[in-house]
Amino acid sequence: MSSRGGVSAILLAAGAGSRFGGGKLLAKLNDMPLVEHVLVALEASPVDKTVVVVGADAKRLREVCEPYGFRIVENPEWRRGQSTSVRAGLRALGPEARAAVVLLADQPLVGADAVKRLVEAFEGGAKVAVAAYGGEPRNPVLFSREVWPLLEAELSGDEGARPFLRRHQDLVMRVPCDEVGDPVDVDTAEDLRRLGEMSAEAQL
Repeated sequence: MSSRGGVSAILLAAGAGSRFGGGKLLAKLNDMPLVEHVLVALEASPVDKTVVVVGADAKRLREVCEPYGFRIVENPEWRRGQSTSVRAGLRALGPEARAAVVLLADQPLVGADAVKRLVEAFEGGAKVAVAAYGGEPRNPVLFSREVWPLLEAELSGDEGARPFLRRHQDLVMRVPCDEVGDPVDVDTAEDLRRLGEMSAEAQL
């Protein structure tokens, strides 16, 4: 899918997955590492560049990510929370980036079309575009470059951009993505097992 110009992606893949017992993003869903499902979606998305932010399991994640040709950035502060990875991703983007779509590596079913809708919203004038499912804002989220300084200033801890989105609802456009993606995330081994069963049933 060709790019509309100037939109990059930041894939947050730095966490340890402690509730999973470690190694979450490398665990297999349908014979493919969890993180790779998002890499495949990004490869088909209308973004110019993708930055993958890694921390825990950095070496093994590099081995999965490098064949896609995406830039990999190590976040030495990943233990301080998701906000440090968002900041590391933003700072890794060049001056040509007009906006950044932030995705989570443990949401394998978001898909390329949700990213496409956010890019279209940005091209239509949205400063912040968030994928909404059942009317509720989830992920991914696009931030235009003009809000990056404000976003970076307000990022803290492990909540990522959620406090920013709540505080600046006047900037946020909710983009319906119900029929093109699913924001289900994998926190535990049971989540992964259930998701695998759902996928198998859907293929019957």
